[in-house]
Amino acid sequence: MKKQNKYFITGISTEVGKTVASAIVVEALQADYWKPIQAGDLEYSDTHKVEKLISNSKSKFYPNSYALKTPMSPHAAAEIDGIIIELKKIKEPKTKNNLVVEGAGGLLVPLNDSETILDIIKPDYKVIVVSRHYLGSINHTLLTVNLLKEKGFDVSLIFSGDEHKTTEAIIKKMTSVPVIGRIEEEPYFDKNVIKEYADLFRNKLMSP
Repeated sequence: MKKQNKYFITGISTEVGKTVASAIVVEALQADYWKPIQAGDLEYSDTHKVEKLISNSKSKFYPNSYALKTPMSPHAAAEIDGIIIELKKIKEPKTKNNLVVEGAGGLLVPLNDSETILDIIKPDYKVIVVSRHYLGSINHTLLTVNLLKEKGFDVSLIFSGDEHKTTEAIIKKMTSVPVIGRIEEEPYFDKNVIKEYADLFRNKLMSP
């Protein structure tokens, strides 16, 4: 029987391209998709976006454990909605298919007064860090990757946006984690573009 893999997609910050990266991984592996916490944009959530970008008919999409109305850090958005996020209510959907789980913001984004996104990541998840070049991104990438490595996770990287050779070279050298590939600064992302990247990344994603 084919081994089921679970992938957690996190970013070094917000707006770095996690959702597009998630769509590519979903398409490449015909995996199921789950975003445990959505904060804001409920009418056109990340789940809607990924669903719109994939071509295969095997992928299933699971509802958020928490769908919060305000586009803020989950702990703050939950407070506005008059609720407290509880880790025990964030239940991974049961599936025999590969599963892609998309985080919210970076690893240490608070869920409540004591827990962060990092607490959602299970030991058997392979973690893919989406890194995008900006002033300070080397620091953010190294902090993210090193924290995940310290916790014993299987970590790999996807670069997003225009190539920045010196940034990427030092990140590769200092983290020694596999790089799945780069998502270029495309004029737009649609099903065809996602499919092209899925074909490009598939082998790297499937290597043990």
